[in-house]
Amino acid sequence: MPEAQLRIRELAPNDRPLSRIDRHGPIVLSDAELISLITGLHSLSPAYQLLARTGGLHGLRRARPVDLVGAVPRLGPVSVARLTAAFDLTRRLLSPDTTPKGMQIRSPTAMAGLCMLEMGDLEQEHLRVISLNTKNVISAITTVYVGSLNCAIVRIGELFREAVRHNSAAVILVHNHPSGDPAPSPEDALVTRQAVEAGKLLDIEVLDHLVIGKGRFVSMRERRLGFAS
Repeated sequence: MPEAQLRIRELAPNDRPLSRIDRHGPIVLSDAELISLITGLHSLSPAYQLLARTGGLHGLRRARPVDLVGAVPRLGPVSVARLTAAFDLTRRLLSPDTTPKGMQIRSPTAMAGLCMLEMGDLEQEHLRVISLNTKNVISAITTVYVGSLNCAIVRIGELFREAVRHNSAAVILVHNHPSGDPAPSPEDALVTRQAVEAGKLLDIEVLDHLVIGKGRFVSMRERRLGFAS
């Protein structure tokens, strides 16, 4: 990447990250360019080095601030604080308390994208239920259980309490694996199957059960685990 060796001010004015984000929005910028804007780094090279050293964005997000200071040239405490603040603002935006009710979910995997950043770092398993109306608009996000997902403990009726209260047409179940590996367990499949059966009795469709890991997720429906083929 030849740009990585250039100081930003050496780039043509129209090629600089600040100019490009003004003209086209942040989607056109690379991860390194966004990091350079957030931290105030004057070269793209340290940003690329930082991503390589931490294993990409997900590794960078999980790194301790004290370990980032001085990890690459010109990355001081202020730059690290800005980066930490940016990550935490995103986490707060995607937390269940701030995910806007009224948002339309176009696919269960889109919901996974909303949940992954915040749930991927939880130290305990959280089981959440996303209640949706007939147009797949979120009516409620409810945490129904915290701890190891165990069919003997999780009450299937609790999964549908808020959905029934909001007269929801469908739900998406979401839970995380603190290990970071989203591979579904037999318990995950059993909870899914029981939820799907209960949903049929209540006329509330279980669209999917998503298992969240660190930067990855698994759709139980896509794996046909707990869902009729």
